[in-house]
Amino acid sequence: MSIAASLSSPLVTLFSIPSPAEGVWHLGPVPIRAYALCIIAGIVVAIWLGERRWVARGGLPGEVSDLAIWAVPFGLVGGRLYHVITDWELYFGEDKNPVTALYVWRGGLGIWGAIALGALGVWIGARLRGIKLLPLLDALAPGVLVAQALGRWGNWFNQELYGRPTDLPWGLEIDVAHRPTQYLDVTTFHPAFLYECLWNLAAFALLVWLDRRFRLGHGRVLALYVMLYTAGRAWIENLRIDDVQMNDVLGLRLNVWTSIVLFVLATAFFLWSARRHPGREETVRTREPEADAQDDTADERSTADPTA
Repeated sequence: MSIAASLSSPLVTLFSIPSPAEGVWHLGPVPIRAYALCIIAGIVVAIWLGERRWVARGGLPGEVSDLAIWAVPFGLVGGRLYHVITDWELYFGEDKNPVTALYVWRGGLGIWGAIALGALGVWIGARLRGIKLLPLLDALAPGVLVAQALGRWGNWFNQELYGRPTDLPWGLEIDVAHRPTQYLDVTTFHPAFLYECLWNLAAFALLVWLDRRFRLGHGRVLALYVMLYTAGRAWIENLRIDDVQMNDVLGLRLNVWTSIVLFVLATAFFLWSARRHPGREETVRTREPEADAQDDTADERSTADPTA
């Protein structure tokens, strides 16, 4: 907590959440960027959690790590493309430099683009290995929520993804250089990045519990992931007043509309899957792996939590 920077602000609080003074450190000539570290930490944790859950469902150890070689590059490209397409005015037009669209380290990854192309990468890798896609995505989905929660701290370092002005004790201090021009006299804002981080962690806990309690399968964990995330993202998005995502459609931000549509589609798929394919898949493969790989991992499978 810190003393608010400006006592002349119309919204004054004795306590607030400070923003980092800098988000880049230098190891000699090499810049170490906090945003990138948060993204990397999220990827590592998602792979670790996904690996444990995949083995518990009958997969082989190491398969999730191998599939990450496909998923991570696809996801990063998709996330950046979605951001640039939905916020094109930040990079194109008068006095703009289109080359900055490639500056991922400055922030700007659209989650839906990352998920869409990341899933495409997973599908390609899964087909090559004879793995069924839906049980694999069910295993991976909860870890993605944790990855998103960790990645949001990169927004904190970049002083982005904040909400409307507030005088609540957990108001977030934003430097003048990072505020919209109409809010230059305001000191603290809703920490939307923190709200989304906490929402994602709560959704992760609920999703894992539901999966263990009801032994969900056939894509229903993935559907619940989409439902839980979009429910939180819709209301958090409506808090935002930063320059990012100011593009409205019929009075609602594009990301809110995206959340609404995806929530409806995920709910419909969940109901259809529960009716058409109750229970969990008996096998997670379209073809058996090599016999020696099965022998090497038999002991590890026996110790895995079958309800993970």
